[in-house]
Amino acid sequence: MTSEELLALLAALGHAQRLRVIAELSGGRMYVSELARRLGVSRPLLYMHLERLETAGLVVGRLELSPDGKALKYYELAPFDVHLTADTVLAALREDQSDGKGKST
Repeated sequence: MTSEELLALLAALGHAQRLRVIAELSGGRMYVSELARRLGVSRPLLYMHLERLETAGLVVGRLELSPDGKALKYYELAPFDVHLTADTVLAALREDQSDGKGKST
């Protein structure tokens, strides 16, 4: 994991609304309209939060057709296990340097 990926993960988890999304999805996959109703947020706002969570690898979205032909976007949790330690941060910075992204000091 690079520092950029680590920061995306921390940013995704660092918002109360996104934690609520994770909590709702812990019960199983759900389509966006239902998730928006349960959380009491607009779909555009929910999509913004879901995009952050998906970029961080915490949720997965899939477009599916309902039996009546409507396109529904379903989201579900991706398997994740977050352990943040000093070693995690140092490993991310080392990964940056091995990819040529880090600055030499």
